[in-house]
Amino acid sequence: MIGGGSFPQPGEISLAHNGVLFLDELPEFNRSVIEVLRQPMEEGLVAIARAKMSVLFPARFMLMASMNPCPCGFYNHPQKECNCSPSSIQKYMHKISGPLLDRIDLHIEVAPVLYEELRGQKQGDTSAMIAKRVKKAREMQFERFKMEEGVYTNAQMSKHQLKTYCVISHSAETLLKNAMEKFQLSARAFDRILKVSRSIADLEGSETIQMNHISEAIQYRNLDRSNWGQFKH
Repeated sequence: MIGGGSFPQPGEISLAHNGVLFLDELPEFNRSVIEVLRQPMEEGLVAIARAKMSVLFPARFMLMASMNPCPCGFYNHPQKECNCSPSSIQKYMHKISGPLLDRIDLHIEVAPVLYEELRGQKQGDTSAMIAKRVKKAREMQFERFKMEEGVYTNAQMSKHQLKTYCVISHSAETLLKNAMEKFQLSARAFDRILKVSRSIADLEGSETIQMNHISEAIQYRNLDRSNWGQFKH
């Protein structure tokens, strides 16, 4: 994953530089392997030290990971019964550490799609429509950071830049404060909520971050406030 060898070679993390690193069934990876992702996700670099040399490999990648909600995969399923015990569900979920989850911006629970929904006539946005919005949002970010060296997207903002570019209203501030206290979110989660809300606003073509943008960003911290395994339906 991280690379190595007597003469250090890049691993999967560096090979995904400026691209996407997709890890399927994340809890099935050895925990020590998962934990090595933390530093590269924060710094965009991988440091490998050997007796003969030390090297730095670039590792600025987009991490995407998938996992089941429990060992059997049917926890909270609308039609199938989960046979896992609460303790086994918690043990499964706790394979992913809090510090790693903190570094993942979006936590999304994907519900099973029922037959009726597959056969429905409801039409969503086309890929072309979505691509147009994303292109416009990236143009807004390019303009925003044109005087900021080494910063091209909202995700790369420093704490100082967050204060400059992520000004929110008093009502949004109150909402965020209540969420931080209720769900006991970390300072890192706070920063990422602001960055995500800035991106949501950009996708809507809004120059300012509104209360609904903050609210949506908070909803994407699902695993920070999850009660997996504490009750069964």
